[in-house]
Amino acid sequence: MRYCKTALSASILAAFLVAGTAVAQDTVNSSSSSSDSGNPQQLQTVTVTGIRASLQKSLDTKRNADAIVDAVTAEDLGKFPNTNVAEAMSQVPGVTIDRKFGQGARVSIDGTDPSLNLSFLDDHPVAQTDWLYGDQPDRGFDYTMLAPEVLGRLEIYKSPEARLQSGSLGGTVIMHTRKPLDMDANTVSLSVGESYNSQASKGRPNASLLYSWKNNDNSFGIDFAGAHYEEQIDRQGVEVFGYEPVSDFAANPAVAAQLANGSLRPSDQMPQEVNAAYFQQKRKRDTALVNVQYRPTKQLEFDLQGLYIRENFDNFNQSMYGFTSQTGANTITSLQAGNNGIVYAGHSCGVDDPGCSGNVNTYLDNQVRTSQVTTKGIDLKGKYLADNWSLSAQAGYSKADNSSNAQYFIEPAYHGGYSWNINTGQVFDSPAAAKDPANWSSYGGWFGNEGRIPSSARNNYAKIDFTQDFDSVFNELLVGVRYNDEKHDHVENVYGGVTPGSLATVGDISYTDILGSNTFAGFSPDQRHHVQSSAGAIKDYVQGSPIDFAHPDPSSYLNNTWKFEQQTKAAYAQLNFATSVLHGNLGLRYVHTQLTGDGFTFSGSPVLPAPAGWWQSKTSTHNNWLPSVNIIYDDGSDTVYRFAASKVIAWAPYNQLVNYAFLNDQTLTGSGGNPDLNPYKSYNFDFSAEWYFAPQSVLAGSVFYKHILNYVQTQSEVEREYNSMHDTDPTTFNSTYVGKLGNCSADGYCDYSMQRPYNIGSGTVKGFTVSYQQAFDSGFGLVTNYTYANGRTDQGHALPYNSKHAVTLSPYFEKGPFSARLTYSWRSHYLAGGYVAGAAPASVDDYTEVDAHFGWSFNKHLSVTADAMNLLNEKYFTYLGTKDMPAGTYTNGRRYMASLHYKF
Repeated sequence: MRYCKTALSASILAAFLVAGTAVAQDTVNSSSSSSDSGNPQQLQTVTVTGIRASLQKSLDTKRNADAIVDAVTAEDLGKFPNTNVAEAMSQVPGVTIDRKFGQGARVSIDGTDPSLNLSFLDDHPVAQTDWLYGDQPDRGFDYTMLAPEVLGRLEIYKSPEARLQSGSLGGTVIMHTRKPLDMDANTVSLSVGESYNSQASKGRPNASLLYSWKNNDNSFGIDFAGAHYEEQIDRQGVEVFGYEPVSDFAANPAVAAQLANGSLRPSDQMPQEVNAAYFQQKRKRDTALVNVQYRPTKQLEFDLQGLYIRENFDNFNQSMYGFTSQTGANTITSLQAGNNGIVYAGHSCGVDDPGCSGNVNTYLDNQVRTSQVTTKGIDLKGKYLADNWSLSAQAGYSKADNSSNAQYFIEPAYHGGYSWNINTGQVFDSPAAAKDPANWSSYGGWFGNEGRIPSSARNNYAKIDFTQDFDSVFNELLVGVRYNDEKHDHVENVYGGVTPGSLATVGDISYTDILGSNTFAGFSPDQRHHVQSSAGAIKDYVQGSPIDFAHPDPSSYLNNTWKFEQQTKAAYAQLNFATSVLHGNLGLRYVHTQLTGDGFTFSGSPVLPAPAGWWQSKTSTHNNWLPSVNIIYDDGSDTVYRFAASKVIAWAPYNQLVNYAFLNDQTLTGSGGNPDLNPYKSYNFDFSAEWYFAPQSVLAGSVFYKHILNYVQTQSEVEREYNSMHDTDPTTFNSTYVGKLGNCSADGYCDYSMQRPYNIGSGTVKGFTVSYQQAFDSGFGLVTNYTYANGRTDQGHALPYNSKHAVTLSPYFEKGPFSARLTYSWRSHYLAGGYVAGAAPASVDDYTEVDAHFGWSFNKHLSVTADAMNLLNEKYFTYLGTKDMPAGTYTNGRRYMASLHYKF
């Protein structure tokens, strides 16, 4: 830590010395630095058309920046260079994308966790809240929420400037919408199209509209951008929720015999189940954005922006699995150990075997979920430009709400025997009996529940910036203050009272048709084509039951209800400098942060209403000084060199900073927060060299090093927690858990493997990028890059979402009315989160994405485009430590989109 502080101080001192020497030798070139600190590139007046012009404009942004910056620019009005904002960034060196649901949602920059980066729309935050029932919130921006049609360009700042908001370790993404005073009056852009998912065999409509108007003297303008997007999500896969040592089942006679003869070892790990998972979703998004500009004089300007996004995330998730680890003491008849001590197969007897002792349970989880996220925001900017100074102010409000986040859940069980294999799934001893819906019924008097997890996020912000110009090598001074108040609310209520019955009682019976692709060839037909009820029938059945809304489950409410507020007050000073060969900036930012987390802390049996003392609030304050320096050497030739050094901070996800717990009562795992966490701190050093050897062409390389302190990592500890099955399903709890699994006692308490975040020490991310871009006279062109990022903690653990290698290769052709582009992206394996709450972090295997784009312009007004994504139907494969311990394997299908575009 002392070395990094010394190195950073030396870097900033060196910047002053270099700049001072340069001014003694060179004349001042004030044009090298922008007078508009909020938009240093000054690029709005350029009309972008086509792939080549788009790439050229992105290079202009990169070359003229006063930091290490990459950019992505729209190819035309309403035509961002991909169907997804995150996917568009995949061609930027150092950027990698996680595609859990088959498309880019969150991005990593220079090997850092997506939660440790910041994203802004027109320099203001956009509030976000969860859409997936039971998901855990993080700070990473979900780019699927933003319609790409509303954007004109985006910039990725890989090195900070003092004027930029703090909170990012890897990079800051600033997305820009189009403004009316930068477009011709009565500009119109319209597109209509359809998206199609091959795995779901369904298509959905899409449309977008942009209209812009301004008056004749260019002093007042208004534009409107609207988009409607639909997509069918169809994710099919095989999951293992967790593993247990064979020693847990030593009381079983068959297992004991195998332990005695050496065919099993006590340390061998057995999967708790092998699950066939089926996630279906018709995703919808409606976006409306309005920009109003008023420029009464050349010196004064006002911008008003309104944003509205409504997203529908309703989904139906099914899981069918024989929970072998929950079976009675004598129902396991055999186990088979394979590579690396993993038990890969076995057999359990059931009620269809008269000689079987006890019941074996195969569960069919049916989770019908409703989820509509509404995001609203309003932002106001004002700016006054004098001859040599300027003053600007910005304030706004953003709110995201998901009050409809609910789940209608039934869990029928079948008690017949089965054989299982970790690779090929489950085969029933009596397949015909397993296909009878009457045999899938409630057990222990329990059949399901209804859950509701409303959540919301709110962001209030304001800032004032002052700029003073000087006729000197230090040609611009920027000072400013910023205030940000961010709040998050999360409540969970689970209600019992679902009428006991069977699938036959629920009705609307059919059979699934999943796991049929080549990815799952050979998988058990018993799980591929199992019996089911429809989502509508399940929801109606739950809603028609006498749900006990007066008595929500105390454990769920107390463990998963929390509030969090983060107030940030910041001030900065930044000094820009420029000579004939050097330009850049020096700056210092002061950040005062107050965190307040509210949650329940209790002992004894959970009860409602909760005693007053159980709801506890904890507040902490943090003060940080964040220096930064950016030095750019550009003598007007084809080569530009950049150096940057900075100290940055970032914060753990909101829920990790609250003392709460999320429990999985069946697997006896859980996760929770830690209000004593300190922020990540990192000393970042970057160097890059760029050779602009031809128009629309560059060969560039960069080296980055991040020394991260207070690294936050989730660790597992045993905690004594209350198991709500003691109340909701006492029969199963007493027979399966008490005195057996988890050291459970008759009062309902068990030993849970709880994962909570802790500041465990330090970590480093070091690596480099190489990128090449060239346009050839033949109409062909190429964009390609390679990133190496090696991230490790000081204890040798991998950093989340850090792929050591990533490659993107994108040749294109553009000539006359025709354009085409093929994009190949590959990233090596990386650590990610577990599937269920408290599950051990899983690794995601190497992932390849191949996309294609085609376009044809009939004239300057009318064009058509076709896009194909995930052409290889790549597997999203996750595992625990070794690939012999799979956690999940999914396919999401190929995606196609065709659109007709009109502009005037």
